[in-house]
Amino acid sequence: MSTPLVAQTGNQAATLRGRILDAVSGAPLVGATVAATTTGASVQTDSAGRYRIDGLKVGIHRFLVSAAGYSRGSVTLAFAPREVMERDFELDPVGRTLSAEDSAKAQVLPTVPVTAPMSAGRRFDDFERRRTTGRGQYLTRTQLEEGHFSTLQDAMRPLRGVRYSCAGSTCLVQMARAPLGCSPDYVVDERVDNMFGPLVPVRDIQAIEVYTGASDVPGEFAGTNAGCGVIVIWTANGRASKRK
Repeated sequence: MSTPLVAQTGNQAATLRGRILDAVSGAPLVGATVAATTTGASVQTDSAGRYRIDGLKVGIHRFLVSAAGYSRGSVTLAFAPREVMERDFELDPVGRTLSAEDSAKAQVLPTVPVTAPMSAGRRFDDFERRRTTGRGQYLTRTQLEEGHFSTLQDAMRPLRGVRYSCAGSTCLVQMARAPLGCSPDYVVDERVDNMFGPLVPVRDIQAIEVYTGASDVPGEFAGTNAGCGVIVIWTANGRASKRK
């Protein structure tokens, strides 16, 4: 494994570590690259698919993950002081086709009706993990449909610690504990997007996480505006999350 990159020295620096895996077989990928676009530096995985990036500055960083023969992945993460964040990535192999021999051996399965509820999928693993902590407030697709909300702002009105600053027909969400004029960060499908976030149509939203202050915000979203709150939105068309 290559030498960990150092983007910041001192006791405030954060760390990102984890593994890079084949999304089909689950096997570790050796020599895969994890690059921090905010610093221009990169590291490669070792024989167990492990990587480690030390010395990350507090705040938001974007990472690109790549390996020969695999599609690329990316993620935007926010780091708190001295945080050690564990994050695994899975890459999809590209250009994989079955040989004639493999095709002949392939088993054709009969069609079976599905009666069980469809799983939310691995993409929402982090949503479910954070929901069990008791920090923050959460809305699922079922709750959004039952509430018949017309806008994102309407969906959040029943939540504790949320207030609105309105001018004419436009209302901006603010957290009750935040200073006046301090707007929350919007994270849409794991990317900070304060332009599109407030405008995401309710019909496209699968889940919402709302953190009203710095004490509630998980480490992965603890950027410089954590005191203003964070609103995490998962959309129907977001890319599947690549992690363990």
